[in-house]
Amino acid sequence: MKILLLCILVLCSVVSSYSTVESGESRHISGHLVSKKYSPDWKDLDTRPLPHWYDDAKIGIFLHWGVYSVIGFSEWFWSNWKGGDKKITKFMKEHYPPDFTYQDFAPMFKAEFFDPTEWADLFLKSGARYIVLTSKHHDGFTMFPSHRSYSWNSYEVGPKRDIVGELSTAVRAAGLKFGVYHSLYEWFNPIYEEDKKNNFTTRYYAETKLWPDLKQLINDYKPSVLWSDGDWETYDTYWKSTDFLAWLYNESPVKDEIVVNDRWGIGIPCKHGDFYNCADRYNPGSLQNHKWENAFTVDSRSWGFRKPMTLNDTLSTNQILYQVVSTISCGGNALINVGPTQDGTISPIFQERLLDLGNWLKINGEAIYSTSPWLHQNDSLNQDVWYTCRKVKHSHRHPTAIPRDNDNIIAIYAIFLKWPTTNILLLKDLSTYLHNGVYKIELLGNEGLINWNIKNGVTSIELPDKAKVHSENAWTLKMSLK
Repeated sequence: MKILLLCILVLCSVVSSYSTVESGESRHISGHLVSKKYSPDWKDLDTRPLPHWYDDAKIGIFLHWGVYSVIGFSEWFWSNWKGGDKKITKFMKEHYPPDFTYQDFAPMFKAEFFDPTEWADLFLKSGARYIVLTSKHHDGFTMFPSHRSYSWNSYEVGPKRDIVGELSTAVRAAGLKFGVYHSLYEWFNPIYEEDKKNNFTTRYYAETKLWPDLKQLINDYKPSVLWSDGDWETYDTYWKSTDFLAWLYNESPVKDEIVVNDRWGIGIPCKHGDFYNCADRYNPGSLQNHKWENAFTVDSRSWGFRKPMTLNDTLSTNQILYQVVSTISCGGNALINVGPTQDGTISPIFQERLLDLGNWLKINGEAIYSTSPWLHQNDSLNQDVWYTCRKVKHSHRHPTAIPRDNDNIIAIYAIFLKWPTTNILLLKDLSTYLHNGVYKIELLGNEGLINWNIKNGVTSIELPDKAKVHSENAWTLKMSLK
């Protein structure tokens, strides 16, 4: 009888514990992570909570690198060339033999100076928290020893190195998260072209090339981000996107860690995914109701390395900070793209921009990492001011939500991108909040409190002498209770 009673008590305890797993959540129960099983449909997949690390990270580095870096026009070079682009056609006639093909560039892609540890050190100094590398762009050349890209991968041609493997190891050793970009389609893959010719009623390419490559990437490299692209020619039913994501969330070795974007077929962008990209360089300038990401390029004209790039083509440090600050204020993450050269180096101008960002974050990172959107994003009086806040309990389940009445706000941050000539910063949206309590205002990176007053609903903040301020490009005021 005692044994029977004990068995009943144990069974009841187990049932009770597992019943606490709520729909769409993963929780530690009795020391084990218990995950919900997701069905292969968007409604159920959309219930998956965003892994905490991604919203906390805020800033990532994007790397477009491959065979297209050799010619140095853009990552779309092959498609544009085949499409009859006059400038490219003229250039090729003048500088290459008449029978030269895109594949002939691959042996020139040597990456002889590629030092993944050096890259990882630069990314760490930039203040980025995650890195996303193109494992395969639309030309089909893979940056890992794909079992389905014979003689068209970096392990067999060109560098003869597993670029994905080497960089992932170095990035993780530096304490950063590693992710991969992967194009679903390939411009001139004959298997894909056959499916396209059949109006995508056949799925030979998806089944024999895409899925095996994706699963190899996930199983071999265990990325924290899968950044999908090249989806727009057909629907998610051809790609079987929901089946793949159900496997990714339920069975893969990164099921509790990985995040994916929204490019999984016609009609899917900005509707489904752990975070939305919506479009290249997407920055709506207002709060969104779903986690999103602004992927933008330091070279304003290309994602891949471009040899004709000029200084005027690159974003300035101030322009980069605008993208970063406005994005994070509105609940997004910033993914900053640089294109490495064919020999495996990162251009000095890109390095300078990333290091400038890192130096700024050393002072102002408190207003960026692990923050939440505040009640206001862009100040209604001063358009050069953007807000974030820090709460005792950050809402990872609803990361873009404004604070609720019962949220305990530790600090409000006002990041201003232009220093006023009078040394008096005028703000409006803080005024009501400052009236409701006893607050102190500090300038991050400087000692001492800042004087302020409110008149006619406008807050005037007396800034110190700019010559004595440590931050050079943008500045952060921190409001907290005394």
